[in-house]
Amino acid sequence: MHRDRIIKFLDVYLDSARIKDASQNGLQVEGKTEVKKVVFGVSASLKLFRRAAAAGADMVIVHHGLFWDRSCPVKGPFREKLETLLTNGITLAAWHLPLDKHPVSGNNAQLLKMLGAGGQRPFGAYDGLAIGVKGSFSRPKPVSEIAGILKKELSAQINTHSFGPAKVRTLGIISGGAARMLEQAAEAGLDLFITGETSEYVQEYAREHKINFISAGHYNTEKPGVWALEKLLRAKFKVKTEFIDIPNPV
Repeated sequence: MHRDRIIKFLDVYLDSARIKDASQNGLQVEGKTEVKKVVFGVSASLKLFRRAAAAGADMVIVHHGLFWDRSCPVKGPFREKLETLLTNGITLAAWHLPLDKHPVSGNNAQLLKMLGAGGQRPFGAYDGLAIGVKGSFSRPKPVSEIAGILKKELSAQINTHSFGPAKVRTLGIISGGAARMLEQAAEAGLDLFITGETSEYVQEYAREHKINFISAGHYNTEKPGVWALEKLLRAKFKVKTEFIDIPNPV
């Protein structure tokens, strides 16, 4: 499959042209034109690139790419990353907020689905965009049950502050580093807020506002969208795919 056809499809599917983001979404490093195998990962690490090259990848698709608003000199590990891609003719593409907020394949939509909740609606304002989701359970679930599902499905270390209702009916999800959006969840009257990273003030804020809070790791909460993209691309383009996990508990 031609490299540019894959990139164009995902740019359109994820609506990346209309989403303001610090990430340079889409094509980041141009490799060979013919793509037979695509490796998927969460973050553009040197270890991921080396394993992708060893696996015979022609393209790597990640959530956290190499290029953001701030430029950096091409030296040290950054140079090694570029060298690994260019030497092996590997294309690098990344989608950040577009993959967080997508209503079907997005990290947040996939997490809501994983937990068995319904009634999905946009939630979590960030620079004028709703990047998360909120929903509800038809049968309220204990916080411990929800935490158990995340631990199992994401292979994650779970941090829980149970200061809200003993059984959760409504919840909001924003993957990654969104602890500061706990306030929006409390204002919306949700029973539970789920994100990736936590912060020092979260415990007492959750206690004072009587809301439950779960953090499952920035990296781990952003695997589901990457998994969904892999499944989509494999079905549409009939290319070989592989998800390469570089475990990170944060």
